[in-house]
Amino acid sequence: MRGARAGDAPAPHLLSALDQAAGTVLTQRGVADKSNEIPALRVLLEPLDLNGVVVTADAMHTQADTAQWIRGRGGHYLLTVKDNQKTLRRTLKALPWRDVPSISSVDTSHGRRVRRTVKALEVPKWVDFPGSAQVVQVRRTRTVKGRKRVEVVYLVCSLPMTDAQPEAVAAWVRGHWGIENRLHWIRDVVFDEDRHQLSTRNGPEIMAALRNLAISLIRLFLGPGVSIASTARSLSRHPKRAISLLTQPTP
Repeated sequence: MRGARAGDAPAPHLLSALDQAAGTVLTQRGVADKSNEIPALRVLLEPLDLNGVVVTADAMHTQADTAQWIRGRGGHYLLTVKDNQKTLRRTLKALPWRDVPSISSVDTSHGRRVRRTVKALEVPKWVDFPGSAQVVQVRRTRTVKGRKRVEVVYLVCSLPMTDAQPEAVAAWVRGHWGIENRLHWIRDVVFDEDRHQLSTRNGPEIMAALRNLAISLIRLFLGPGVSIASTARSLSRHPKRAISLLTQPTP
């Protein structure tokens, strides 16, 4: 929350958990000034029932301790492997991907063309990551105005291929990448959070929680695909509708 920076103190750093299906914010925690998101993730998820839940997280959370903790709570994980796990990434990159069948999908929204090709393998014995059952390769070929860019991402998943086919894993990956637009962009742009200069005590975190609440209520009652910007404008003109969102039973 950049606008809430006060003097030499850093801006509040908040970590949120988003339900991919409903688009609702389940919980939020502040990250300690002298710490980072890695230990904060467990504090964030601690109150939640993770039994049977698939947790997706950014590459910094691809940590053995985090994976073990999620599995110990009855949950599963889908974690991206990048250069913070160089040895693991090299191992995954060296697997015989050319011999693996793939599935592809094409997205032509937002003035660009993106082809995603997904391959999955059972975890070989020499891949050492706690609880992992399959490894996934996602190749994204993005074309904008004739310029092509290719990105290859590797992931580890604790669900075996019998329980999570590549199509399902690909949907979870897209859902995680979509969090930027479904939550961060809305708070930063629609609600102008980065320019909000409230910096007193817990004020910034409380305001962020209220923004999360507004986003979640709109999606719970009007559907996960509803436009938050247009709905917020409509509610500002008809405040009684906003009150009904706060008072009617959750569906």
